[in-house]
Amino acid sequence: MTSLALSDVLEQARRGDPRAQWLVGNAYRDGAGVAQDYREAAHWYKAAADQNLADAQLALGHLYEHGQGVKKSDREAFRHYRAAALQGEPTAENNLAALYDHGQGTHRNPEEAFGWYQKAAQAGHPVAQCNLASMYFRGNGTRADHEQALRWFRAAAEQDIPEAQNLLAVMYYKGDGVKLDYAEAANWARRAAEQGYPPAQADLAYMYEQGRGVPLDYVSAYSWYSVASAAGERQSGARMKALARIMLAEQLRLAKARAVKWQAEHGKTAEVRSQPTSLMSLIPQK
Repeated sequence: MTSLALSDVLEQARRGDPRAQWLVGNAYRDGAGVAQDYREAAHWYKAAADQNLADAQLALGHLYEHGQGVKKSDREAFRHYRAAALQGEPTAENNLAALYDHGQGTHRNPEEAFGWYQKAAQAGHPVAQCNLASMYFRGNGTRADHEQALRWFRAAAEQDIPEAQNLLAVMYYKGDGVKLDYAEAANWARRAAEQGYPPAQADLAYMYEQGRGVPLDYVSAYSWYSVASAAGERQSGARMKALARIMLAEQLRLAKARAVKWQAEHGKTAEVRSQPTSLMSLIPQK
């Protein structure tokens, strides 16, 4: 937003226009045309939220959840997300579900979480689709239903949600709710790995180490383990050491060079849940 455009919107915001207030809040939150100022963003979001603008309620809830410009409060985040969710805002529905799912700002209630994830997923929200699939996969808040898990993981995976892509890979690798297909498992693991998702990087490495869905290739296995380990994937380091004992010196040199090159060209690590489900988490470690 240009400074000229912002001045026009700011004038409308001062007159009480809720959408203009939300836009000014966005400008201060993002530092677009003004110095970034979360407190000022919160002020304008609150003005619009008090007029029941769902976009502002969602934005204000996010500030409270993360303690940006306001004192961190899961209870306040819950209140504002709920207000926006009741108006059908899909991201607010997903965020409200997550608070119910983890018992933040409210009592833990898997059934409520499931219902709100479902609303957001049906509206096409990809993160909610992944979250709903995870509930079906684990039987949390509903009976385990791996057909439904597959459906929603695929919907989210096709919108490039890396966690969904990797969980789809796990299902294909295990033949869990779908016909076992190592090649399809490797395809989805690779898509997530290339987005910087460490559990998928480790899983793809494991597939190269085992020669399942991809050719047996210790160089590729070691390089993906190295990338995953650098991003904090806990089990990759031990598997790298085991591979190093059976690899030639030239193979190790090439594998390390590939890992360095990938990190230099990408360097992005996708967000990982505290307890992700992956092949590595299911494989007994020596």
